[in-house]
Amino acid sequence: MNSSNLRGKELPKTSELKELYQHERYRHTFWRTVKSTVFMLVVVAAFAILIAVLFLPILRIYGDSMKGTLNSGDIVVSVKSNDFESSDVVAFYYNNNILVKRVIAEAGDWVDMDKQGNVYVNNQRLDEPYLANRDYGHTDIEFPYQVPENRIFVMGDNRKESIDSRNNAIGTVSNEQIVGKLVFRVWPLTEMGVID
Repeated sequence: MNSSNLRGKELPKTSELKELYQHERYRHTFWRTVKSTVFMLVVVAAFAILIAVLFLPILRIYGDSMKGTLNSGDIVVSVKSNDFESSDVVAFYYNNNILVKRVIAEAGDWVDMDKQGNVYVNNQRLDEPYLANRDYGHTDIEFPYQVPENRIFVMGDNRKESIDSRNNAIGTVSNEQIVGKLVFRVWPLTEMGVID
C-alpha cells in the first residue's frame, strides 16, 4: 500500500477507535452472558424435572371421586412414600391410570360400613370431617372386611360416586401400585395449600 492510496481517506480518530473497541467488547460480553444464562436455565430445568419425576410427582386431578377435597382440574404435588396413615390422600396406578383416594385402613385392619355410610376400622367409627356426605356407594365386597398383608384400603371422599376398595373392580391397593402421598395443591391458586 502506498501513500497515494491513503491521501483521499481519513484515518479514524482515537475516540472513534475506542468507541468501536467498546462496542465489540460489549457485543462479545453480551452473547457470552446470554449463552451462560441459557445454559444455566437448561440445567436448572433438567434438575427440576428430574426431582419432579423421581421424588415429587406433579399430578392433575380428573373426575369427582374426591370432590370436596380435590376437584377435577386441580394440580397437586405428591411425595414418593410407602409410609401411610389413615386419612392420607394417595395416588396409585390402576389399569394404566393414576387414581387418587384416601387411606382408610392398613394391612390387618378390619373395615366395616353401615348402610348410612359410617365407616368403622377395628370396631372404631372413623371421624371423617372431610366428607360432605356419607353414602354406602358402589359396594360389592362383604363387610366386615380384613385388609390383606402389604395392602391398603382406600375410599374416595365423594362416597356416592367413587369406585374404590369397596368394589372388587379396584380392591385394595398394593405398595407397588403407589405413586405417592398427596401433600400440596398448587392449582387453582385460590385454593393453594396443604392437602388434609
